[in-house]
Order: sequence, then C-alpha cells, then structure tokens
Amino acid sequence: MTDIRTGRPATLAPNGMVTCPHSLASAAGVDVLRAGGSAIDAAIAASSSLSVLYPHMTGVGGDAFWLIYDARTKQVRYLDGGGRAAQGGTIDAFTRRGLSEVPYRGVLPGTLTVPGAVASWTEAHAAYGRLPLARCLETAIGYARDGFPVTARMAYWRGLAEEELKKSPEATAIFLQPGKVLRNPDLANTLTAIARDGWSGFYEGDVAKELVRWCQRNEGFFDAGDLKAQKARWEKPLVGTYRGVTIYETPAPTQGFAVLEMLNLLEPLKLHEREFLGPDYVHLMVQAKQLAYHDRDRHLADPRFADVPMDRLISKKYADERRALMDPARAIPWDRIPSYGSLAGDTVYVAAVDKEGNAASLIHSLYGGFGSAVVAGRTGVVLQNRSAYFSLDPTNPNHVEPGKTPLHTLIASLAFRDDRFWAAVGCMGADGQPQIHLQTYAAMIDHDCDIQEALETPRFLSGRFAIGEERDTLHMEGRFPAATIAEMKKRGHPVNQWGPWNELAGHAHGIVVDPASGLRIGGSDPRSDGAAIGY
Repeated sequence: MTDIRTGRPATLAPNGMVTCPHSLASAAGVDVLRAGGSAIDAAIAASSSLSVLYPHMTGVGGDAFWLIYDARTKQVRYLDGGGRAAQGGTIDAFTRRGLSEVPYRGVLPGTLTVPGAVASWTEAHAAYGRLPLARCLETAIGYARDGFPVTARMAYWRGLAEEELKKSPEATAIFLQPGKVLRNPDLANTLTAIARDGWSGFYEGDVAKELVRWCQRNEGFFDAGDLKAQKARWEKPLVGTYRGVTIYETPAPTQGFAVLEMLNLLEPLKLHEREFLGPDYVHLMVQAKQLAYHDRDRHLADPRFADVPMDRLISKKYADERRALMDPARAIPWDRIPSYGSLAGDTVYVAAVDKEGNAASLIHSLYGGFGSAVVAGRTGVVLQNRSAYFSLDPTNPNHVEPGKTPLHTLIASLAFRDDRFWAAVGCMGADGQPQIHLQTYAAMIDHDCDIQEALETPRFLSGRFAIGEERDTLHMEGRFPAATIAEMKKRGHPVNQWGPWNELAGHAHGIVVDPASGLRIGGSDPRSDGAAIGY
C-alpha cells in the first residue's frame, strides 16, 4: 500500500474547477473548461480519461450516475446510467449452469448487464454539452493510443488482480506487460468511434459487433438487442436537509437514500456540540449507519421492478421512529440489526463547476478492481462486474431479471445553502460511500472544516472487507485520537485499527463555491492520485 503524507491546502480558482482521483484526468477536464466547455463537458473529459488512466477503478465498460445543476434554471437533474440485465439474464439461466449465485469475476458477470456509462455520457452531452463530443474525448483517446504512466497505486491494484487478469488473454496483453507506460490502442479505437458517432458508436456498429462476437464466443449473456436497448434515463433526484443545508443524492437503484437517512437520524443528536472525532461522534455515526444499511438491504432494488418505499425511508418522521433503536452507550449487535454486503469495491468520482456556475457530480465505476477482470475482444474495454450484486433468490427485491439494473453502491451528491449551490461531493468505496458522504458533510457543516480538511480527516468505515471478518468490524485510521479508539473498543465495537492513512478508506473529492466571493474551492483525497485543478 502506498505511504501517504499530506498537508496540501484547498485549491482556489475564480472561474472553473475539476477534481477527481487522477491529476491528469482533472487537467483534461480543466482544459475543456478553458476551451469554453461546460461542467458536463469537463466531467465527460475527466471520466473518459479516467477510463484509460485508472482501468482498475473505472472504464467504458462500467456504469455511471449523474447529478447536474443547471445554473440558469436553478434545477438539479438526475441521470441514471445504470446498465440493464440482458434478456437472457434469468435465475433459471444460472440454475442451468449449476450456480447458486452470480460469480464475482469472469464473462458471466461481465456480460449479464450492458455497460451504461457511455449512454450517460452521450445523454448528458446532448442536454448540456457546449463543445463537440470528440473534443471532450480527445485527451482520453490520446492517452489510450500513445500511452500513459502507471502510478504506484495502479501497479499495486494490478498486482492484486494479476491472477484473475491472466485468465483473459486480451487483459493480459494490455495490463500485464512490463514497463512504466501502458497503451491500449483498441480502447483508443473504441473511444474514437464514440467521438465520431456518439451513442451508436458504442451500442451499434463495429464496436457493438465485436462486443457481441466476443460475448457469444465465450458463452456470455448480452446480444445486439441488449446493447441497442441501453439508454440513460432522466429521473428525479432525492433531496433532504441537514441543519439548514439542502442535500441532493442519487435515488434507487443507488444507495443515496442511506446518506439522507443517516443525517436525519443524527440531526437531533447535535453532532456540532460533540467533540470532533471523539467517541460519541464516531459511535453515533456507526449506529446510524447500521440502521440505514439494514433498510438498504431490505428494500433497495431497481424501482421499475420493485416497490422501494423511498419517501418513507428519507422522511424525518421515519428517522424519529428508528432512532429509538440507537444505544448511546453500547454497540448494537448485528443480530439485532442485520446487514450484509462487503466494503470492497473500486470507483471514481468527478466533480466539475464551470464559469457560469453549472455543476456536475458524476460517479463512474467497474465495481471490483478491474471489474470482471475480462477485456471484451478487440474493443479494449474492461467489463464491469456490477451484476455480481444481483441475488438469485426470487424473494429478494434485487434478484436478477431481464432489463433490470442491479442494486448500486454508486452515489453522488450536490448541496445548497440558502438556495444557492454550495458543494459537490462524492467518493469511491462501495458500501463505504454513504459513510464517507456522511463524514465529509459532518466535518464541513458541523465543524467548519474546509473541503480539503474534511477529505483529509481520519476516516472510519463500518463493515467487512473480506469473507471471515465480522459484519460489524469498525475499521479506523490510526490518526483518530487514541482515546476515541480505546473508547470505541470499550463500547463493544470490534475495532480494526489501520495505519495513519489507508486507501481502503476511499477516495473522496469535492468542490465548494464560496457564497461571498464566488471562488471555487476544491479538495482532492490524498489517498488517491488526484488533484483539484482550477483556472
């Protein structure tokens, strides 16, 4: 794991800003802003660049979800870029294969759902793009064609996935070659097709034919009809309030409601009057997480296929009912409030704000490290394994069905103060994402941290990272006060103390707009290779 040292200030800029987990991708976004592009153009430039530069965490073969603030209309819109299950994706299809669960790696999870990110890029661009799509993808194409540096972090995660990548000849040819510079010319060709033809450049034409050819040869799921059916959808975002701040989150099938439920549970407990990073501060957040994640695991699924009681889950009244289960003195045993799932997962988050004040909050992922660990033929595309989240239990609301999007850990947020855009915040970290949103907003709202201070604050994540760990393991970075760590153990939390910094605590990024000066204030997580860059 890469050693982390920091002390960086927040980035200040008067006009526009982009932040994400790789500095070259942030620079690509700012280059587009300088050329007259919108925040959405910049987010696409950064996201597509990350699809090349950070292939262990995101890619063209993944899914993406957006919150977009339109400064002219003062409205927030949500764009769902979740991939849909193929028509052949049924419980019976797995039963015939002798499988009782969706595999985590390989062709089956890679082809069970169609990649949704490209459809989200083209839909967002059609609505809010100012530059040609080809200009937005220009930097990504160049890095894929000419090569890019392999960072220490990428090398580390590539090493962890090496045995899985070796099972895919195409992945081996791209990612397991020696040298400090990596090239993916097939991906450059795929991105060029998207730049030229937009949506149809990926979901129809030569790229689609190669995706289908490879899928059929390897006994996968999706076909040409499944690719053509993939569209991004505009829906209503979720909205809640916390101590006078209005916060938007992405709705089902994402877990964004968990952030709002946790904030509702905690608001009457006055975290701003409690010691910052003290034992009560951490203990109450962990208990709020347990309640919200219990609700997530019971209810969350694609709302087009399941009845998700979202209005109730994010209501203050419901939080008042659930708060009675919280114990201020002791950890809540998981057999009282059960939860499932794993914290392991890899994602990228992009925040962009342009000169006019438009904002994009974009979350984009392959799910696991290098997704399904397969590259789809000569496309250069790493396919995601998000469909591993599907259940094969027909009574589970998240069970696999044709056309259905699986439960998504991906979430993005926007926040407003006094009806004015204030912040865009997001992170990677699978099940950890709502917890990181919570800790970041609490640091800023309750304890007046700036965005960079909030992102550098020692972080905890409640949950298990691996099979065999207790479900209620509390992972804490070692920079927490020693008295807090000792008290958490005393209250019954099974604490796993990390070192001072740990990349498993997630990559979080954000941009705040100062209400007085209008300055863009950017933060980037030192646990990543990222940077907040403005102009």
